[in-house]
Amino acid sequence: MKALGVTAATCATLLAALPAAANPRLVVDVNSLKVYEHQDIFQKWYPASLTKLMTAYTAFRAIKSGQLTLESPVIMTKNAAAEPPSKMFYKPGQAMTLDSALKMMLVKSANDVAVAIAETVAGSEPAFIERMNAEARRIGMTSSNFINPNGLPGPGQYTTARDLAVLAITLKREFPQYASYFSLEGFTTGKKDYPNYNMLIGRFEGADGMKTGFICASGFNQVSSATREGRSVVSVVLGEDSLGARADESARLLQMALTTNGNGKPSLVQIPAYGETRDMVADVSKQICSKAAAKVRSEGRDEAGRQKLLSPYIHEINRPLKLAFAGLIAGSGEKAPKLAGDPAGQGDVANVPIPVPRPTF
Repeated sequence: MKALGVTAATCATLLAALPAAANPRLVVDVNSLKVYEHQDIFQKWYPASLTKLMTAYTAFRAIKSGQLTLESPVIMTKNAAAEPPSKMFYKPGQAMTLDSALKMMLVKSANDVAVAIAETVAGSEPAFIERMNAEARRIGMTSSNFINPNGLPGPGQYTTARDLAVLAITLKREFPQYASYFSLEGFTTGKKDYPNYNMLIGRFEGADGMKTGFICASGFNQVSSATREGRSVVSVVLGEDSLGARADESARLLQMALTTNGNGKPSLVQIPAYGETRDMVADVSKQICSKAAAKVRSEGRDEAGRQKLLSPYIHEINRPLKLAFAGLIAGSGEKAPKLAGDPAGQGDVANVPIPVPRPTF
């Protein structure tokens, strides 16, 4: 999608002159850790579906340890199927490969699939949450805590823009072989197509990930990454008021970092904690989910119902979306397939120990 009714030159001038909104955001170079812009990055925030980046990371660690493979079956349990939307609405007992499950979770943001992945990796949702938090501490996410694998809100679930940048950078550094999961334009089950909610994929030059998220309490959030000429940068935008606003601001940050010299910029590891309210978890529900805000978002759509984007750096996709396949295992029905050595039919739930913590950031 490109700007409607405004020239690219005009947009560039306007956006360059606009001050950043009073919400957390930053953009950082993946290799040098130079931070090109930051604001309120230590303010605690509800992660919403950005939580699924941590779920994916924990699953990748299980694959790395040899516990699972991308072909391991992920079984939909009653517990997972009971999660509220966004979801795939699969029935208990139906199964998919971990490969398909990751696509569904990261593109569709399926809450039921996220819980099914958690149960497959750790044997139960509570055990997986313990593993998520242990992994978060190990990689240096110093102000984050997770209470579920999908990001649904609740007391005790929080993160910061700084910690989300640490997670995104760690994903890109440690698991480059899985980068394609974050850059999918969409997936198809063969019966239905699911486009990616990330409006930069395929539309912003070099965009290659990562995840979006929304709940009333956190607003519209986005972790994005882009690579050009061998340079990769990651941006985090929290608390925007619409899909379009989070995409526009993400594009601005990425473009600025990719076209700016990093000399004199601080390192992510050198920025001390700041902000008087950093111990509170921000709640922007009143601003985001009011009738007035909904009216503004409605007016921000074109005649086809698409979100208007103002960024001159985001362009329309004038071709069919490139869709990956993700679906149920052939013949998957009401009963979960039994795995060798798993008489209960609960999936591969080997209890692989968490590695000894090693500070990274």
